[in-house]
Amino acid sequence: MAVSPARVFASLIPATGGVCGNMDELEHNHTAKRASSPSRSPARRVEVTGSAELSSPPDRAALTVSVTSSKESVNDAANSVTRRLEYILQTARQHGVKEEDTVVTKHIQREGDLYRMQAEVSVVFSDFEKMECVRSVLIEKLDKSVCVGDPQFSHSEGCLSLLRRRVCVAAVETARLKAKEVCNVLGQALGRPLLVREEDSREWTCGHQESVALPLTLQQKVGQTTVWASSRVFVTFELRPKDGTRKNL
Repeated sequence: MAVSPARVFASLIPATGGVCGNMDELEHNHTAKRASSPSRSPARRVEVTGSAELSSPPDRAALTVSVTSSKESVNDAANSVTRRLEYILQTARQHGVKEEDTVVTKHIQREGDLYRMQAEVSVVFSDFEKMECVRSVLIEKLDKSVCVGDPQFSHSEGCLSLLRRRVCVAAVETARLKAKEVCNVLGQALGRPLLVREEDSREWTCGHQESVALPLTLQQKVGQTTVWASSRVFVTFELRPKDGTRKNL
């Protein structure tokens, strides 16, 4: 097979000076080009703030039931409390309460010639309707030796953590929508976010209202313990020209 000949073109430039002179000239030319090139303009950006407020009702309710009996014999006092205690625990199990959500404490002391025994059951509910049903059954079926307390509403740590994340994300979304509207007015396009900073966050409850003659309903009690959260963020977005504007440039 025939091999095609290769062609090499070269040109020699006569030197006008020594090696050091050529290096100095190249250094000078490079510096002049660097000085003459325009400085890169800073990225265009739009800076906005956003805020949001969200609320979260309590997700837990603790119901405390206490049983008391005073007898001349320790065994009689213990048996009296145990019978009522077993009924309370059975009622809770029948309504789907797990064993890990129930805490039982017992205490016995002597008062003169009598032995006084007290047991306390604390049950945590996540279903408030079940809690009200259990509470109604215990009040109806048990005697005055059993004291069924009012439910105490609270928030789990997971519930509060979710609320804080949701309100921060909502504030960022508010800032994004604001920046997008600004870009539309300016005939520009919204670019990627360059900075997101949460500047303020707060939490509060409505607190207890003034005492009224009528007892509070379940919804009123829940409303008193509802947690509100607010967040304010500062966001910087890149500002880009729209496609039509970019073509005209």
